[in-house]
Amino acid sequence: NFFKIINKDIKTKARNAELITSKSIIQTPVFMPVATKATIKAIDHKYLYKYNCKIILSNLYHLYIQPGLEIIKKAGGISNFMNWNRSILTDSGGYQVFSLNKIRKINNDGVEFKSLFDGSYHFFTPENVVQYQIDIKSDIAMVLDECIEYNEDLNYTKKAAERTINWANRSINFFKKVKNDSESGQNLKLFGIIQGGFFKEIRKYCAELISEMDFDGIAIGGLSVGESRDKTMEILDYTLQYVDRTKPIYFMGLGDPIGIIDAIYYGVDMFDCVMPTRISRMGSAFTNAGKINVKNKKYSDLFEPIDNECNCYTCKNYSIAYIKHLYKSKEILAAILLTIHNLYFIFKLVENAKKAIKNGTFNKFKRDFTEKYQLKNLN
Repeated sequence: NFFKIINKDIKTKARNAELITSKSIIQTPVFMPVATKATIKAIDHKYLYKYNCKIILSNLYHLYIQPGLEIIKKAGGISNFMNWNRSILTDSGGYQVFSLNKIRKINNDGVEFKSLFDGSYHFFTPENVVQYQIDIKSDIAMVLDECIEYNEDLNYTKKAAERTINWANRSINFFKKVKNDSESGQNLKLFGIIQGGFFKEIRKYCAELISEMDFDGIAIGGLSVGESRDKTMEILDYTLQYVDRTKPIYFMGLGDPIGIIDAIYYGVDMFDCVMPTRISRMGSAFTNAGKINVKNKKYSDLFEPIDNECNCYTCKNYSIAYIKHLYKSKEILAAILLTIHNLYFIFKLVENAKKAIKNGTFNKFKRDFTEKYQLKNLN
C-alpha cells in the first residue's frame, strides 16, 4: 500500500502518515528540497542523507531542455544520473508554463514552448509528459496542468480549471494503458493537481473531480503565487473540505516556516519550495526567532552561530560574522553554509511537527513556534 495514515491530531487536521515508494519509506509530513536541474543548489547529498531526507523534487521541463531526456535515460534514470538513491518526485512543467508565458502557447491539446537553451520549439501533452516521467524513472510524477496568475478573472480561471481537469483525465487514462509496459511504469505513482485560482466554487469543482479520478495522490496547485498568506490558507482550508483525504495531499511550492506549519495544521502531507536554498544565496537565514539577513551591519563582529538553538554543521563551526564576511566577499562558501543551515532548519521544524502530532500537542507546538518566530520579524 502506497499511503498509510498512522496518527491524526485530535484538535486539528494534522496527521502522520507513511508513503512507500520502490526506493524509500517516507514519513509525513515531509518537506521536499528542490533539485530543479538534478541538483539542490549549493549542497552535497551527504548532508541530505544525514538529515534523513527521503525524497527530493526535480523538474521535467528543465531536465527536458538540458541535458535532455535521452542522456538521463542512458544514465539509467534520474536517480542514477544524479547519484541519489532515495525517492524523486518530478514536476511536469506546469508551473514553468505559467512563469514563462512569453515563450509558450497553450491550447486544449497541450503546450507549445520555446527552449530558453537554443530557441527550438517543443510540445508537451498530458500523455507525453507522463511517458517522459516513466522514461526517466521518476518515483512520483505530476500531471500537466495550467497554473494561472492569482488575479485572473472568473472566466479564464474556469477555462483553465476545465483544461486542467481534461488533461488530468487524459493523463490517468494514458497511464493506465502504459504503466504495466515497464518496471518504471509499474513503480511510478501519479498525482493529480487541483487548480481553480481564488474562486471557491471552481476549487470545489476541481477538488471533487480530481478526487474521483484514480490518482495515487492529490496536489493543490496555484497557491502561494503572490497572494496574501491569509488568502492562501483560506482557499487551502476550503479546498481540502472536498478532497479525498485517504490519499496523500501535496501543497506545491510552499517553503516558509509559518506557511509549512499552517499547511500541516490543515492536513497537508507534502510540500516543496526553492525558498530555503534561494534565500541562502541572497544572504538570509531562518532562525527560531525569525528570518535574518547576514548583510546587516550588527553581525559584522557577532562571533556567535546564526542560531544558538541549532545543531547544524554551519552553526556548530562558524560564526555569523564569518558568514557575513564570506557573503560580502562574494565567496561561494557563504551560499553553501547558509544552505546547509536553512535546509537543516526546515527538516528539524518538520521533524518537531511530526513529534507534536504523535504526542497530541500540535496546537501548542504551532502556537509556540509561530509566536516566537513572528516576534523577531515584528521588531
